[in-house]
Amino acid sequence: MPDHKESVRGEHAVPYRLTVLGTGYLGATHAACMAELGFEVLGLDVDQSKIERLQRGELPIHEPGLEELLRRNLDSGRLRFTTSYEEVAKFGDVHFICVGTPQKKGEQAADVSFLDAVVESLAPHLDRECLVVGKSTVPVGTAERLADKLVRLSPAGMQVELAWNPEFLREGFAVQDTLRPDRIVLGVTSERAEKVLRDVYAPLGEIPIVVTDFPTAELVKTAANAFLATKISFINAMAELCEAAGGDVTQLSQALSYDERIGGRYLNPGLGFGGGCLPKDIRAFTARADELGASQALAFLREVDQINLRRRARTVDLTRDILGGAFDGRRVAVLGAAFKPNSDDIRDSPALDVALKIAEQGGQVTVYDPVALSNARAAHPHLGYAESAMEAAHEAEVVLLLTEWQEFVTLDPEELGAVVAARTIVDGRNALDADTWREAGWDYRALGRP
Repeated sequence: MPDHKESVRGEHAVPYRLTVLGTGYLGATHAACMAELGFEVLGLDVDQSKIERLQRGELPIHEPGLEELLRRNLDSGRLRFTTSYEEVAKFGDVHFICVGTPQKKGEQAADVSFLDAVVESLAPHLDRECLVVGKSTVPVGTAERLADKLVRLSPAGMQVELAWNPEFLREGFAVQDTLRPDRIVLGVTSERAEKVLRDVYAPLGEIPIVVTDFPTAELVKTAANAFLATKISFINAMAELCEAAGGDVTQLSQALSYDERIGGRYLNPGLGFGGGCLPKDIRAFTARADELGASQALAFLREVDQINLRRRARTVDLTRDILGGAFDGRRVAVLGAAFKPNSDDIRDSPALDVALKIAEQGGQVTVYDPVALSNARAAHPHLGYAESAMEAAHEAEVVLLLTEWQEFVTLDPEELGAVVAARTIVDGRNALDADTWREAGWDYRALGRP
C-alpha cells in the first residue's frame, strides 16, 4: 500500500485512505463512522443531488446519531464526497463497496447489477496496489466472480485484490453497530488482505474477528438474517396456534425466553418483519440454494416467509371482523408507516401493507408516523395522512398500532379515547399494556392473545 503520512487517533495509526462506493443507508453510515475513527474517507455516488446533500451535511435517510457524525467529520476535513471514479481510484488504498442488492422484479433472486456496475466503473482506474472490499449482502459465489473481474479489468491486475466483509447493521442502531460491532467477518484470500482489514478495524478495539473464505463470509450474513426471520416467524406461528387454542402468545414467549438455549431476543409476537433486508434476503437465499442444487436445505424458509405474510392478512381480517365484516366507508387510524421504529424506511413495511389492504377494501384510512410520513406520502399518495396520532385517530372507529414507536407505546388511553368514535384498538405489535387500556374502556385486541 502507498506510504501516506499517517494520522493518529488514540493509540492507533490509520495509514490507509478509504473510499466508500455507494452512499445509501450502509454507505453513508460506513463513511461517516470510518472518518470518526480517524481515517480520511472519500464517498462516491452516481447521484449528483445526493452527493451535494451529503456534502452539505444533509442525510437522505433517518438514522439516530448519524447526521451529527456526518457533519462533524465534514467539518474536520476527514470526510468528503464525489461522483468521480477516477478521483476515488487515485485517492483510496481501500475501497468499500456498499451498494444495494434488491430483489429482482418478478423473481426471488437478488439483483447484483449495482455491484457489477461499480466494479466495471472502478476497475479501469485502478493502476496501483489496493484492496477492494465488498460489504453488500450477496448470493454466495458473487465474490469469486467479482474478484476475477477486478483483476481482468484493472491496469494493476493481480495487485488489485478483493475481500468480503459483510455488514450486520440494524436500522435505528447503525452507528452503534458500526462503532461497537459484536463481530467482524473477513473473507480473504491472502495474509496481506487480512492485515489491511485488521489495521482498518484496529481503532475499534478488541472485537471478535472471524477470518474465512469468500463463500463462508457471504453465507454468514444471509444465514444470520435467515435465522432471525425464522425466530420471528416461529413465535408468530405460535401466535396462530394460540388463537386457535385460546392461549396467550405473550405469556408463551415470556416462558420460552427464560430458556438459555432459546433466549428472548427476536421472540416478540406481532405483525412480523419487513424492511429492505430480511424479506428479500431470505428469498434470495432460497433462490441461490435452488441454483446450487440444495433447494431442500432451505425449503423451510418459504414457510417462514408465508407465516410472516399471514400475520399481515390476519391483522386485516381481525380489523374487518371488529367492524362487522366490511370496511366500506369505515374510519381506520393506522399508527405507523415505517417497517420498524427509529427509521423512516417504508420498504416492505407491514404497517403500510395492512393500511393499503384496508384502503383497497373500502376503508377510510388515515396514517401517522413520526418520521416516515413523507416517504409514505410519496409512495402511496392515495392514503390519508395526519400530522399527529390524535389527528389520525379523530373519529376513528378502530385504531391500529402497527409500528411500535415509543410515542405510540406511551399514548394516554383516556386522551386518545376522547377523540375516537369507538374505543377499539388493535395492538399489532403487542406493545401496549392490555390491562391499562381495558381499564380505560377500550376493546383491546392483539394477535395471538385471547
